[in-house]
Amino acid sequence: MEMGATKVWGEVGRWLVIALIQLAKAVLRMFLLIWFKAGIQTSPPIVPLDRETQAQPFDGDHSPGSQEPSYVGKRSNRVVRTLQNSPSLHSRHWGAPQEREIRQKQQQEELSAPPTPLGLQETIAESLYIARPLLHLLSLGIWGQRSWTPWLLSGVVDMTSLSLLSDRKNLTRRERLELRRRTVLLLYYLLRSPFYDRFSEAKILFLLQLLADHIPGVGLVARPLMDYLPSWQKIYFYSWG
Repeated sequence: MEMGATKVWGEVGRWLVIALIQLAKAVLRMFLLIWFKAGIQTSPPIVPLDRETQAQPFDGDHSPGSQEPSYVGKRSNRVVRTLQNSPSLHSRHWGAPQEREIRQKQQQEELSAPPTPLGLQETIAESLYIARPLLHLLSLGIWGQRSWTPWLLSGVVDMTSLSLLSDRKNLTRRERLELRRRTVLLLYYLLRSPFYDRFSEAKILFLLQLLADHIPGVGLVARPLMDYLPSWQKIYFYSWG
């Protein structure tokens, strides 16, 4: 949508579309946080479906909670599935017996786990994370794209949100993974202007050129990446979305 708006309406239309998308995202996320008590909003918001596990049918009259018939070796104690009760080849899984049921149970528990209730501090932290794109766009409109103020303001908001959330110990596994993901995404600040234009660009291009010239095969990836970085920098949702 951003690139299409740029071609049709120019820079004004581009920034208008960016602002509308970020505003809609922030409003919906705040609605989930305040009204529905959705807690820490993960990415992706829904657990991806394990289609291979779901596609495997249960053969025979065994219920999902029943144990799969197996043979235990007397000397080795190795658990082996009996040939009479093995599923058809196309639906067979090659793990230990009952592994499919255990995996499905774990996935079901993860899907049904309620979000961790957030206190005032954590709600403020999540609100800061949701509002950060709007604050960044507002600061861009006030101080311009070449100013350090939007970059610094956005970084401070991100780190403040993470520091306020880091004290919680009773988070679910998905919520802990989300906080780790947000921490790793702080590395994007090395690729965001004006830091990238002033410091990172020359070092990254030098490193890619060095790898492409001295390591066979790396140039197939490094040289297109070097050509792509300037275009990547011009698209807002690639670096800031």
